[in-house]
Amino acid sequence: MSAGSSGRPEHPAPFWLSLGLVPLAVAGAVWGGAAVALLPLYGWGMFSLLDALTGRHAVNADPATPEARLRWHRAVTLLWFPLQFATVFGLVWYVPQAGHLGTVEKLALFFGLGVVSGTVGINYAHELMHQKGRGERWLADLLLAMVLYAHFRSEHLRVHHVHVGTPRDPVTARYNEGFHRFFARVLRQCPASAWAAERAMLARRGLPAWHRANPFWRYAALQAGMLGLAGGLGGWEGLGLFLVQAFSAVWQLELVNYIEHYGLTRRHLGEGRYEPVRPRHSWNADHRASNWLLINLQRHSDHHWKPDRRFPLLQTYGEDEAPQLPFGYPLMTLAAMVPPLWRRLMNPRVRAWRRRHYPDIADWTPYNRGSLPLPRGG
Repeated sequence: MSAGSSGRPEHPAPFWLSLGLVPLAVAGAVWGGAAVALLPLYGWGMFSLLDALTGRHAVNADPATPEARLRWHRAVTLLWFPLQFATVFGLVWYVPQAGHLGTVEKLALFFGLGVVSGTVGINYAHELMHQKGRGERWLADLLLAMVLYAHFRSEHLRVHHVHVGTPRDPVTARYNEGFHRFFARVLRQCPASAWAAERAMLARRGLPAWHRANPFWRYAALQAGMLGLAGGLGGWEGLGLFLVQAFSAVWQLELVNYIEHYGLTRRHLGEGRYEPVRPRHSWNADHRASNWLLINLQRHSDHHWKPDRRFPLLQTYGEDEAPQLPFGYPLMTLAAMVPPLWRRLMNPRVRAWRRRHYPDIADWTPYNRGSLPLPRGG
């Protein structure tokens, strides 16, 4: 790869900047008014500005760095669940009885809170679900249950990583597919594909879908517990605000999913088979500050190449090996909300990627429409 190597992971301190979102959430609830906009301004605005000021970070750490040297990197992902839990449910209790907050302020505050639980909470859950430790995987389940999207773990591990870049993967955005159409499609398809994947896994073990080993029962229990807690603390209003937070978090997650693989497809080899996953099948971004907020999620090409690699060790790639986003995720998600702008920005890049990596494919229509045969087993 063309990026440089320092042998040492980036210092952990900048990755802890996400914790600054917690006091901003409290400030928005206590002060009201314009303060309710602090969360999205910090998450999208400040880190986009910092990207412009700090530039790109194309240095790679040694992938063989021992875990003992990553303890302060890991610590922020372990600490986040209790912080998010206390913040979300503390505000579910406080805001319905806060007389100084109007309806618009309350909705704006919980929209911002959903941006936090989607940008940070689901992202940290993503890091944790890929690890081998049972405790880390449990934290991932709890974070996902807090946004009522617990099936994401099954969908991500058993569907997305296996079938990325093929018609079997709902969250690989197709060329020319606008985000709003994509969002409606994944909300419909992902729970079903996750359930089918777990059912198939159980069948290979000779177990029925309703067996207690099916994680969907755990997902349902955790989500029911979160809903019950929200209703118990904040009544019907608190429950409604909790749902605003959860929907906003899912919207934020799927915006990122949309960006990560837009228009990128694996070569069809015939008989429903596809080429192996390579770094070129995910968009890469090495913008320094937004990678602090997102714990290197934007080094997504390497994540799909080595899914269990911890975030401080994720590698970045040059243009010859992976397609490059022009901006970090905060700005790219804003562009995705305006489909004509998105197509103008990204479609030429998709076409250039196709010419570079697949110059022999003359007709891309089946890839664009997702009408190629499914992978084996589909």
